[in-house]
Amino acid sequence: MVAFGKKLKERQLQEWQGYYINYKLMKKKVKQYGQHIETGTLGRRQVLKDFSRMLDIQIEKIVLFLLEQQGLLAGRLAKLGEQHNSPDQQSDIATISQLREAYREVGLDLLKLLYFVEINAIGLRKILKKFDKRFGYRFTDYYVKTRADHPYSQLQQVFKHVGIGAVVGAITRNLGDLQERQGSYASIYDQPALPLQDPVIDSIKSAVDRLGYSTNFLHFLAQHALIMQDEILPSPVEEELVDKSYHFDSLILNLANTFLYMINTYIIVPTADDYSMSLGAAATVCGIVIGAMAVAQVFSSVYFSAWSNRSYFRPLVFSSIVLFVGNIMYALAFDFNSIWILLIGRVFCGLGSARAVNRRYISDCVPLKIRMQASAGFVSASALGMACGPALAGLLQTNFKLFNLTFNQDTLPGWVMAVAWLLYLVWLWIAFKEPSHEDDYVEQQSNTETQQNDVMERGLQQPLLITEKIERSSEEKERNGDDDDGDAECDESEEAPEESRKPVTSFASAYRLLTPSIKVQLLIYFMLKYAMEILLSESSVVTTYYFGWTTSSVSIFLACLGLTVLPVNIVVGSYISNMFQERQILLASQIMVCIGILLSFNFFVKYTVPQYVCSGLIMFVSAEVLEGVNLSLLSRVMSSRLSRGTYNGGLLSTEAGTLARVVADGTITLIGLLGTSSLLNLTLLPSFLICVGCIIATCYTYNSLY
Repeated sequence: MVAFGKKLKERQLQEWQGYYINYKLMKKKVKQYGQHIETGTLGRRQVLKDFSRMLDIQIEKIVLFLLEQQGLLAGRLAKLGEQHNSPDQQSDIATISQLREAYREVGLDLLKLLYFVEINAIGLRKILKKFDKRFGYRFTDYYVKTRADHPYSQLQQVFKHVGIGAVVGAITRNLGDLQERQGSYASIYDQPALPLQDPVIDSIKSAVDRLGYSTNFLHFLAQHALIMQDEILPSPVEEELVDKSYHFDSLILNLANTFLYMINTYIIVPTADDYSMSLGAAATVCGIVIGAMAVAQVFSSVYFSAWSNRSYFRPLVFSSIVLFVGNIMYALAFDFNSIWILLIGRVFCGLGSARAVNRRYISDCVPLKIRMQASAGFVSASALGMACGPALAGLLQTNFKLFNLTFNQDTLPGWVMAVAWLLYLVWLWIAFKEPSHEDDYVEQQSNTETQQNDVMERGLQQPLLITEKIERSSEEKERNGDDDDGDAECDESEEAPEESRKPVTSFASAYRLLTPSIKVQLLIYFMLKYAMEILLSESSVVTTYYFGWTTSSVSIFLACLGLTVLPVNIVVGSYISNMFQERQILLASQIMVCIGILLSFNFFVKYTVPQYVCSGLIMFVSAEVLEGVNLSLLSRVMSSRLSRGTYNGGLLSTEAGTLARVVADGTITLIGLLGTSSLLNLTLLPSFLICVGCIIATCYTYNSLY
């Protein structure tokens, strides 16, 4: 396995070699600091001062070279501009073609410069994390805070690429203008939304967005899926190739499975309390009825994820059959007058949850270039299913018998979903194409992509010193003079056994890869899913008790909540996330969720519909914002070993969210034993306490959320 320093050197341009971050020097310094602190020859303050000065020197070297190169590019653009604007040459087709090629050459050189900045930014983040992990000083927060906001900050040049935007703009405008002369489209300033046709400009824009973590609606929405995007450290002239070997219809079938499953989950929410009472149980048993599906999903997510290592078609077929049977049982429970058949039917539905397969298909089989769009489709399908489920339940308001079977608002959700899964099974059998699954496919892909992603993804979890044996080997090489070779770069301590690069094989292994900040983010995910499940699952009981709402009214309310998902993500993804830091949005949205929960309590005044609706809307919308930002941060800091395999990052988030739903639905049923009058306040109290705990934990780990 290639070490970070060696990989970094391979990506460097030879002619710029002396201007890159000296990772070898800084890594040796970190090691020396450890020895000095152990022997007492240097104190903490001296170490921080010396390391800060060394970083300042390194950054200044990078920035001055960056400014020099920007000046050279600006000079070339100025000369091209003179030719471009010359009256004698504006109508010469040959000259226009030459100018276009010249601008493209400048664009390629700019792309090299952007990659230069990116490689140095990666190196800086890596060494800062390494220093923090070795000494536990939270040095990064101090260093970034004191340097980033200073009026003479050189750090901004590296992390915010200040000044490069002007060069990007000049190349973009002139290439657009040259294409306009051929009649292809208007000026970029007249219609900036039109996509540029030149691949050089597309590559530059992608590099700029990657440097600044810029986002848009599609990108922000895709992050909800927590499908790990491969972060490949680019070379200056690499062009991303589109793999057209994937099967589009199979992707659509996966998204359709996601859509139908979410409908299946929420179609019973408006009527679960009425169905429970018709079978002789209390209304609050709806918590168990709704949560039974989530309980089964805790287990099904694991075996479906493992199954998808070998096949995608067979688990989807199994899922459809089990869901068909489960919905039939759910519908027949009314005529059998059995709450147990009802619950077993819901358990079957949970055992058919193939969301792990849907995620794995997108992660493993969809080409990188369109994986973001596929991930956004996964989230959109889930959101639309969540909205359509209650809305469909509101339309199924009828009551008749056919062949001694009852069709009413309680049983029709089961019958409708059974027919839907049967039709889906037929479509699946006809249209799905199984991707190739050689025995070593997953391992080979994982190892190959891990090598590519080594630079960007290894830093967070990799210990500074693996074993005492490695330390001794490094010291021997230094004494023997072998370390003078630049390829070695003192990276033996970063070398790890081959097994440490493979996907994890158990939840325990996955848990050991989680840093405190990742654990806090999973706790936040648990909290927001818990709060949302409390709001949704008890909505029918609460609104009937306080306001006398009908099933149709509850369905409309829940459908409206579901319909807010996409608009909220448009606003946050396109605007808010580009105006504020993600950790700021993370903390603010948690506070808003907490406010929504507080407003939902029934205190010493009459509980009103506006109070319930407004508080529920604040809580739900804030939780949606929180989910996107939280998963965005989570996907960037998770180990590459969690990007593939059975126990991947998507499975961890699914399990956290599913456990939250199980606990929430169980809470509703247990507290319901005390009476419906106590249900609202007593179920909101745990939500409030967990939310406050998450806010405190976020403040504690705030400095590491970057």
